[in-house]
Amino acid sequence: MGVEADRHGRIAVTLAPFYGGKLEIVPKIPVRSLEDFSVWYTPGVAAVCRAIRENRELSLYYTGRWNTIAVITNGTRVLGLGDIGPEAAMPVMEGKALIFKYLGGVDAFPLCIDADSPEKFVEVVRALEPGLGGINLEDISSPACFRILDELRDSLEIPVWHDDQLGTASVTLAALTNALKMVGKKLGEVRIVLFGAGAANIATARLLEKAGADIGRLIMVDTKGILHSERHDMDELMLRNPWKYELGLKTNRERLSGGLKEALEGADVLVAASTPGPGVVKPEWVREMAGDSIVFLLANPVPEMWPWEAKEAGARIVATGRSDFPNQVNNSLVFPSVFRGALDARAKRITDSMVLAASKALADYVPSDRLSENYIIPTMDDWEVYVYVAAAVAEQANRDGVARNPLTYDEAYVRAKKTIERSRRILQALMNENLIRPLPKVE
Repeated sequence: MGVEADRHGRIAVTLAPFYGGKLEIVPKIPVRSLEDFSVWYTPGVAAVCRAIRENRELSLYYTGRWNTIAVITNGTRVLGLGDIGPEAAMPVMEGKALIFKYLGGVDAFPLCIDADSPEKFVEVVRALEPGLGGINLEDISSPACFRILDELRDSLEIPVWHDDQLGTASVTLAALTNALKMVGKKLGEVRIVLFGAGAANIATARLLEKAGADIGRLIMVDTKGILHSERHDMDELMLRNPWKYELGLKTNRERLSGGLKEALEGADVLVAASTPGPGVVKPEWVREMAGDSIVFLLANPVPEMWPWEAKEAGARIVATGRSDFPNQVNNSLVFPSVFRGALDARAKRITDSMVLAASKALADYVPSDRLSENYIIPTMDDWEVYVYVAAAVAEQANRDGVARNPLTYDEAYVRAKKTIERSRRILQALMNENLIRPLPKVE
């Protein structure tokens, strides 16, 4: 597995200077001669400016703002790399923006900012709002990411999303919904262990509760063991990480103590989003779980244990974060379509019910006759799933009263499909005309 990662890394480093980045801006209006600039720029553009000055929300209809988001990071927690700083985070943000465009038809711009405190980060993003239709927060350290997301969601009039939180939680819920269907168990009755108490699992716990899970039957395990209301560091957590503190009070009704081994005894579900393995989760611990157990091993690039080890230990359904194993739980199934739906609806925010609608649409995309132990969630090759999820999100925005441009499900579906198909056709056309240079041979 490491050899393949090394090969991909060598290719990426070779191609980075060859292409000089992954994105560029291409005009979307016709320019037949310089005379056209009298319309697109001065003097004609002044009439558009005056109209927007009279009604600022027209900027979401008269300019590209309606389909433009920023992928913003300070580089303090880049997946698999840690605190590498904003400059080094730029290639990851470009990759994210590329996925937004290809899978969601969203114009996403990578912005890596020098903001080492939550206050400065929020201040910078607030200042950017007039030129953007949405904000995707990325790779920000915990617990700062919780405060940044909460403050921006409360203060901005455009959608704000932190993919490490909301994206992971949404796709995890979708996969778990279908896994529970397979084993004949109900979300409100199962005991779920969340191994790792960072951004991903804290957001997952909160979303599971909203989806109907019994929060008292959830058990969170971090580096210090099982979280509970009487743990020795609760006073410290109250000050340093109130989001984790709140879950310490609400989860683990039975006040279990110990570590992951003790937490897994009799548990129905394990959602691990912790330290890359293998060997972090032991087979003998999985053997002590309830019958027909479900095990999600989401660490990258190597899961907390190999999926075949979990199967051999008795797990009925196993998922990872990797594409080379069955049941990949990948944020990329969610974030392009959530923004597609939110932007088409000109939504003022992404509500919790919109996140739940995305999860349900993603789970429902797998019909019962195709659902199996090795196919509980769509893959990124199932491109039409992005259209279905986008339509569900836009429809829910209308129901929640946050849509400036209310759309029915059918209207949103047609709009999203046209936009996503157009994005893919443009890329293919540029490749066919060699306006995008073919990949060079790389040893």
